[in-house]
Amino acid sequence: MTVIHIPGSKSVTARALFLAAAANGTSTLVRPLRSDDTEGFAEGLARLGYRVGQEADRWHIEGRPGGPAVTDADVHCRDGATTARFLPTLAAAAPSGTYRFDASAQMRRRPLAPLTEALRTLGVDLRHDGAEGHHPLRIGASGIKGGELTLDAGESSQYLTALLMLGPLTAEGLRITVTDLVSAPYIEITLAMMRSFGAEVTRGGPDGNIFTVPPGGYRATTYAVEPDASTASYFFAAAALTGREITVPGLGTDALQGDLRFVDVLRRMGAEVHTTAGSTTVRSTGSLGGLTVAMRDISDTMPTLAALAPFASGPVRIEDVGNTRVKECDRLEACAENLRRMGITVETGPDWIEIHPGVPRPTEIATRGDHRIVMSFAVTGLRVPGITFDDPGCVRKTFPGFHESFAEFAEPTSRQVY
Repeated sequence: MTVIHIPGSKSVTARALFLAAAANGTSTLVRPLRSDDTEGFAEGLARLGYRVGQEADRWHIEGRPGGPAVTDADVHCRDGATTARFLPTLAAAAPSGTYRFDASAQMRRRPLAPLTEALRTLGVDLRHDGAEGHHPLRIGASGIKGGELTLDAGESSQYLTALLMLGPLTAEGLRITVTDLVSAPYIEITLAMMRSFGAEVTRGGPDGNIFTVPPGGYRATTYAVEPDASTASYFFAAAALTGREITVPGLGTDALQGDLRFVDVLRRMGAEVHTTAGSTTVRSTGSLGGLTVAMRDISDTMPTLAALAPFASGPVRIEDVGNTRVKECDRLEACAENLRRMGITVETGPDWIEIHPGVPRPTEIATRGDHRIVMSFAVTGLRVPGITFDDPGCVRKTFPGFHESFAEFAEPTSRQVY
């Protein structure tokens, strides 16, 4: 059995940085993820005047319930979607100030409109300086009274998360009616973390789609960041593919992240899965079966399954993943393109992909600058000698040491060339 220690969750780290910055007092984050995305978030907070002290495995954030310490700032969000969506929302609650936000070319392409329109509905002076609904944007902050919103979060659950975390910072709170929601488990992460920082959200309505967030702010705390379940999916897939047994500590029955449900997909395909309170173990049984699976709630692991799929004994059909087309790249099309280049038969639709069994041939993976495409097809590379990547370094977004950590799973004749 191999024990793998996965870096901290990107999603949890980003939320914790927002909540700590908004809290009354100094919060300590234990084992936060250190990657380009989270360093960019911390840098953005510093540009807004928040004090962020970084140690090897702890970050200390001095909260400012009254908002940023500066009234004029330029923030570059790099490639980070959480940075690009959460920080403008945090700045919008400031009593006064002008804040300008921009991002990488990749992030400029990603949509913001449902969130920015919601902020405008709340009275925020917000202007897009380029394409409407995209970065760059500027905010003239004057505090937020609060009120009622209707939100379509069918494109990204981050829109809803940003507004939920904003709620306690408004004068009167928020009542949000959600008409559509993708990646729903991420909202459960948000609600649990808000509780840890002293804010309680009430969820009601016939479908649980109405969220009531009272005002009152947050209190500082010490918060331990659990390992990243999306990142763990590559190692769990490696176990299912190579006959290894892999245990990931820190992701057990009480884990917040819905992406841990990826192991249920592996179980359906034939792998053995054992989950305890403190860890999850996956072991190969020697074969993988095909299946049809809806991955709307765990869509960040769709590329992991797509990269594993050619080795199944039957077709693998992944449904309800239309939102993956507006991630760092069009992930559904990126997976289809690369699999076809390997000689694998693939069919796609607006929100689905079907992958047929085959013998992949080595190729250079077109990563489109997307960390998850690299890490997913590294799984394929465990069985296909000669796979290379046109941009292997883009894993720095969430896991700078991925290639070194993953290399031990490859047979000597199958190691990827970077």
